[in-house]
Amino acid sequence: MSGYRTLPIPDGLDGMRVDAGLAKLLGLSRTVVVAIADAGDVLIDGRVVGKSDRLTAGAMLEITLPAPPQAVTVQAIPVEGLIVIHEDDDIIVVDKPVGVAVHPSPGWTGPTVVGGLAAAGHRVATSGAEERQGVVHRLDVGTTGVMVVAKSESAYSALKHAFKERTVDKVYHAIVQGHPDPIKGTIDAPIDRHPKHDYKFAVMNSGKPSITHYEVMEAFRAASLVEVHLETGRTHQIRVHFSALHHPCVGDLTYGADPTLAKRLGVTRQWLHARQLGFHHPGSGEWVSYTSEYPDDLASALEKLRDEG
Repeated sequence: MSGYRTLPIPDGLDGMRVDAGLAKLLGLSRTVVVAIADAGDVLIDGRVVGKSDRLTAGAMLEITLPAPPQAVTVQAIPVEGLIVIHEDDDIIVVDKPVGVAVHPSPGWTGPTVVGGLAAAGHRVATSGAEERQGVVHRLDVGTTGVMVVAKSESAYSALKHAFKERTVDKVYHAIVQGHPDPIKGTIDAPIDRHPKHDYKFAVMNSGKPSITHYEVMEAFRAASLVEVHLETGRTHQIRVHFSALHHPCVGDLTYGADPTLAKRLGVTRQWLHARQLGFHHPGSGEWVSYTSEYPDDLASALEKLRDEG
């Protein structure tokens, strides 16, 4: 779909933002449209427009589309610290270490969960795009903890449906700055890509519904250990929601954490851990639950906070 295109703007897109409207019109992701607009390759009636400008029905659109990205392939490379917690004919449950992506993506040259499993001889489902076969949910590169990968095609379908229908119990532990008030509550705020920084997300009225339930487990002088249950699973959801409350995850400099506190506690990434994952087993229908212990860097930071009182 690369190359130059010119066409009139349909009536149904009148008044929409350039990024949202063209994403809908052309079947592209909003991120791709933003990049095209930022490069000056979107013109309306001969005038270069930005991503937040508005579309006018009947106006002539001129757009230069980028060449399609090269296919991303899975490299079967061993991943140090990737632990298989459970495996059967349908699923593999793993404990993901820090610094590991779930699957390959453009620009990422580091280790991946799917590559590590392939290197260890584990077979996964072939459903899904080639680079993310068997993947039914994800964790950030800087987030550790428990996740499940489908081995059978039936398990892939069942688990994708379970995550979509929110029947999976996703429990995270996080250390956030300060003391959330109330100590138990729900954050119900839509999340969308950040309007100015494409690598971040933010609470936005235009975003997708996002619901986070939390409870403070321990309070320290400068921070709190919280247990989080995710009702939805948006990218960076916990990080964005607590940052919006002015209680960012300790060490999460991307979302406004205090670098001095992070340095004092010895953390070089967000203190966020996928602690527990529960779901109906796609083979037996039985409810199963798997737990991951804190990795050394997070455990050490927690002990320092406890020692401080």
